[in-house]
Amino acid sequence: MTSRLQAAFSAERASLVAYVMGGYPTREGSLAALHALADAGADVIELGIPYSDPLADGPVIREAADEARAAAGEAGFGLAETIDLAREFAEQRAAMPTGSPTPPFVLMGYLNPLMRMGLPKAAAAMREADVAGVIVPDLPPDMAGPWLAASAGIDTVFLAAPTSTPERLAKVGTMSGGFVYCVSSLGVTGERAELPPELADLVARVKASTELPVAVGFGVSTAAQAAAVAAVADGVVVGSAIVRRQRDADELRAFVAELAESVRSAR
Repeated sequence: MTSRLQAAFSAERASLVAYVMGGYPTREGSLAALHALADAGADVIELGIPYSDPLADGPVIREAADEARAAAGEAGFGLAETIDLAREFAEQRAAMPTGSPTPPFVLMGYLNPLMRMGLPKAAAAMREADVAGVIVPDLPPDMAGPWLAASAGIDTVFLAAPTSTPERLAKVGTMSGGFVYCVSSLGVTGERAELPPELADLVARVKASTELPVAVGFGVSTAAQAAAVAAVADGVVVGSAIVRRQRDADELRAFVAELAESVRSAR
């Protein structure tokens, strides 16, 4: 059965997965950014959950998370607030005229907040908010049993890295839902001047391990880089370059539209 996330990918062209940080620079600002992504042609929206120890994230996303948490005051802005933001966005898009694009959501966060809320409670809240999937970088497939048991109906996207062994790629490929997230290079998220020369070989290895679409992230920051990735992968994930423009919805909308056009015309 094809999930909503998987259906957002096409055999005819690559898809754009666009990341924004929840609550940054304010709750209202991040809500406006979500609408900008949908209007500009993002195929999937990845919504970051502000967290104090984001081990996979580079400086742009770390600083956005810190500002989101600080802007919310003592109550903070974390998992519950991000799920509520997703719920409100889904409700607003549902109330818009027929034909308004509403990409599926993937929440990107870490295991600790999920465990603090309680896995069944977190999964239930996500289902109620119409969240289609989650990415949890510090949750390897070997330890995901309790979460997978609690999260029926929600795709869990696991990460494949350049250092992943064939055995790990096979496990990631069979246990992922929606798509497989291929990390382009070692290190944290962030804009990079060049893509790794061995990227096409890495994508080929990951695609050989799964029947799901394979989306590449980490380091993709320009329309030209997005087009280059789209030529070899099923999806392109852009994070830091989008978050850097998240304060200005008009600038953000124009940038994401440029990315979407580049991704769709790459083949």
